[in-house]
This record gives sequence, C-alpha cells and structure tokens, in this order.
Amino acid sequence: MVTAGVFLITRTSFLFEYCLNVKEIISLVGTATAFLASSVGLVQNDLKRVIAYSTCSQLGYMVFACGLSNYSVSFFHLSNHAFFKALLFLSAGSVIHAVNDEQDMRKMGGLRYLLPFTYFAMVAGSLALIGFPFLTGFYSKDFVLEIAISKTNNSGYFSYFFGTVGAFFTSFYSSRLLFLTFLVKPNGFKKIITFAQDSGFKIKLVLAVLIVPTIFIGYLSKEFFIGLGSNFFETSIFFNLTSNNFDAEFSSTFIKTLPVHLSLFGFFLAFSLYGFNLNLVFKIKFFFKHIYVFLNKKWFFDKLYNEFFASFFFMQGYKFSYKFIDRGIFELIGPTGLAFIFLNFGAFLHKAQTSLIYHLILTILLA
Repeated sequence: MVTAGVFLITRTSFLFEYCLNVKEIISLVGTATAFLASSVGLVQNDLKRVIAYSTCSQLGYMVFACGLSNYSVSFFHLSNHAFFKALLFLSAGSVIHAVNDEQDMRKMGGLRYLLPFTYFAMVAGSLALIGFPFLTGFYSKDFVLEIAISKTNNSGYFSYFFGTVGAFFTSFYSSRLLFLTFLVKPNGFKKIITFAQDSGFKIKLVLAVLIVPTIFIGYLSKEFFIGLGSNFFETSIFFNLTSNNFDAEFSSTFIKTLPVHLSLFGFFLAFSLYGFNLNLVFKIKFFFKHIYVFLNKKWFFDKLYNEFFASFFFMQGYKFSYKFIDRGIFELIGPTGLAFIFLNFGAFLHKAQTSLIYHLILTILLA
C-alpha cells in the first residue's frame, strides 16, 4: 500500500503534465524524502525500521522521477523495488523469529553460520537495494538518477545531487544492517543466540522464490518498461515526446557511474568500520553526537508534529467533539435527555396517584 501514491501519480500523469508548478513540487518533495529518509536510516537500530526507512527513501526516487515526467522509469523502479524489498522484510522476519522476537540489531551478530539461507537472502536483497551492478536495483535506481541529470534544469540537478547522496547513505546503512546482524561478534543473550536456527521449509521456499527476481528481474524487464520503442504501457500513462532517454544514454561516464561508485564506497566504508574498527564507530558517534541525536530523532519531525499538530487537534477533539458534541448535544437529545424527560414525567404521574376519591373522579371526567 505504501506505493499506492506512486501508482496514482503515474496513472493520472495526463493531468499532472498540465500542471508545471505542481510537477516541480512533486520532484522537490520526492528528492527531500529520498534524502531525509536515507539519512535517518543511517542511525536506526531496529532491524525492521532500517528497512522501513529505506522504503521511504526509495519512494522518494519514484516520486521525483514522476515530477521529472519520467513515469515509465518511476513505475519500473516501483516494480523492481517490490521484489527486493519484499525479500528484505521477509528475511528480517525470519531473523526476528530466530532470535526470540528481538528486533534490536545491537543484540544480534554472528548469525551468518546459524541462519545461512536467511543470510544469503538478506545479502541478495541488500545488494539489489544499493544498486550493486547487474542486480535488479542497478537497472532502475541508477537510471532514475541518469534521467534526473539529463533534464539540465534546476529540478533535475537538485534531484540528481541529493539522490546520489541518498544512494551513498542507502549503501552504508544496508551494509551496516548486514554487519550488525550477521557478521560482527554475537552481542545478544547466549541462550537466544545459541538456539537460533533458520526458518522452516515454507519460509525458505518463499525467500527462494523472491531471490530469483531480486537478481534477474531488472535485466529481464528493462526493455519492457523503458526500452526505446516499447509499447508496454500503451496509452495507460503519459509519454513525453521530447523524452530525454537519449540524453541519459549519452551522459558523461563520470555522471553515469558516480551513484554506483558512491554506493560501492558506502559498502566498503561500512565494511571497514563495522568489520574492523568498531571502536572508531563509537568515537565518531561521540564526536558527532549532536548530529547523531538529530538523525536518530528523525530530524525532530515527530516532536514538531506532536507538539504543533497532534496535541492541538487532540485538545480540540476533546473539547469540541467529545465534551461539546458527544457528551453535550448527543447526550441531551439522546440517552441522558430522554431518560431525564421520562423519569420526570413518571415521577409526575406517580405524584398524581393520590388514591383520593375526588382526584380519581376528576381524572375520569377529564378522560
């Protein structure tokens, strides 16, 4: 469901093409999402949360591709992303089951020998996510960035720069996830780690099915989605007649390979830090503790949202909706009001029954 918004923008691309300012906003929001979510993912310690923020980041790539009028490229990345992200989430579930429902990566480690199949699946999904050459993510994510730089306008340059930095962050936190979960020395409880084992046959079968498209589907489906002259989408989405696919193909080698180089650099940087210099990692965190806290608190978006929006609407809901409407108007015209009327009317009738003969005769005459 998280990709429903991208699908909606793609399907209504004919409308967005007549809204030039809106397209610029879409590309700006998408680029900001890709960068912010990837920066937050750098310092998360919850296994599923790291993968979730990577999903937010990849959605940013899809959205800013739509903002740059490349809807087919966006949908291509959406399709590819579905396979390796499903593989990552299900592999994470397999790991969490194995370690007694623990999700903190700092309490794992050393699982590559205990969960070999899950480790292989997680490696395949992570490499596809970072855009490792010739895996699925390589064919779509890098092409999104190539399309952005070939636009030769401010929106394109902005999207390419921050998207490329986001690709470096993605590579780093994906590698960090692998190291903290599988490769470093065990950090969890001995009773849990020693009894960890791979999931059963059914889960392994699902992971095996997802590994195949995670590796090959990008290469196999590239010509269908974004091949020159392909009519795969026919009239379902908008195609720009002044497409810049040719400009993307003939961009300089440095521009085209920069995201790949940064992704590989992020991978080896995480390898050197978490594989050999964990003490250096702690020193870096301490030295940049303010930045670390800022990113760990998710740019304080939750705090700002809760204080300026959530608390305001909560209080208004309590005072107006609950106190005034639910406990006020509805109660008066509903249960409380009706009960009050009938109780008082019944009490009045009860008082009228005096058992005096002339009162009874008066009642008969009135009736």
